[in-house]
Amino acid sequence: MNYLFLFIAFILTAILVPLTIPLLKRMKFGQSIRVEGPQSHQVKTGTPTMGGLTYLIPAIVLSVIALPLVDDAYKMLVMVIVTVGFGLIGFIDDYIIVVKKDNKGLSSKQKFLAQIVVSVIVYFIMTRAIPDIAAGIHIPGTDLDIPLGVLFVLWIVFWQVGFSNAVNLTDGLDGLATGLSIIAFSSFLVIAWTRGEMEIVLFLMILIGALAGFLIYNKYPAKLFMGDTGSLALGGIIATVSIMLNESLLLLLIGIVFVIETASVMLQVASYKMTGKRIFKMTPIHHHFELSGWSEWKIVLVFWTVGIVAGAIGVLLGAL
Repeated sequence: MNYLFLFIAFILTAILVPLTIPLLKRMKFGQSIRVEGPQSHQVKTGTPTMGGLTYLIPAIVLSVIALPLVDDAYKMLVMVIVTVGFGLIGFIDDYIIVVKKDNKGLSSKQKFLAQIVVSVIVYFIMTRAIPDIAAGIHIPGTDLDIPLGVLFVLWIVFWQVGFSNAVNLTDGLDGLATGLSIIAFSSFLVIAWTRGEMEIVLFLMILIGALAGFLIYNKYPAKLFMGDTGSLALGGIIATVSIMLNESLLLLLIGIVFVIETASVMLQVASYKMTGKRIFKMTPIHHHFELSGWSEWKIVLVFWTVGIVAGAIGVLLGAL
C-alpha cells in the first residue's frame, strides 16, 4: 500500500507540474531575481515560482485519504497540519512578492509570528493526542534522553522555525533543496520503518513520490521553482518528523547541508558586523562556490553527495 501511494503521488505531481507551468506564466507568476545575487542568475528571471503547490497539494490530498487506513491518525494529521500551515505562510509570502510586486513579502516579524503559531498548535496536538511522543531530546547513538517538560514547546518552535528557514535559504540553486529534501526524508523513512512508525513511513513515501515528480522539472535548468510555498513547508515537515521519531538532534547530521547553508549566513553577518569583513564571497554558501567558478550543476551534485553520505551515517546512528 505504501508503494502505491508513493507511485500515485509521483504520477499526480509529474502530471500537475506541466499543466501548472503555462498557467503560472500566463498569470505572470515569475521569479524576481535579486540584483545583489550572482549575475548568472539573472537569466532565471521570470521562471514560474510557487511551484511548491504542485507537490504539496497531491501530498496533502493523499495523506488525508490515507487517514482512515493508519492506526494512529493523529500522527498523520500532525504532519498534514505542518504541511498546510508552513505551506500557507510561504504561499502568502510568495503571493505578496510575485502578485503584489512587493519584493519584501511578509516582514520577518510577521513570518516568525505565523511560524510560532503553527508550531504551538502542533505542540498541543502532539502532547494531547499522541501518547507515545517523547517530550525531550534524545542523544543519537546513546540511551540518553533529556526530558524537557513544559520547555518542549520552545524546542518545537525553535526546531520548526529554524529548519523551515534553513531549507528556504538552501533553495537557491536548481534542484538543490528538492534533492536534499528527498535524501533527508528517505533517511528518516528508513529509521521510521525500522521502528514500526508506519504513519510516518506512509506520509514520507507520499511526500518523496511527490518531490520526485517535481524534481523532473526543478532540476537544472529549472522550469519551475518551489518558492517559499514549498521550502518553508519542507523545512517544517522535516523538523516535525525528527521530533516525532525522537531524533531531532540527528537532523543536524541528516540535514547537514541545510545546517551549513544557514551557518554560513550567520557567520557572514556576524563577521561583517564585528570586523567589517566578509568570510565568504556571498552567502548562502552555495553562492560562494558559484562565484569561485563552480558550475551550478557541480555544486548541486556535490551537495547532494554530502547529503547522501550524512543521511547514511544518520540512518546507522538512528538504528542504534
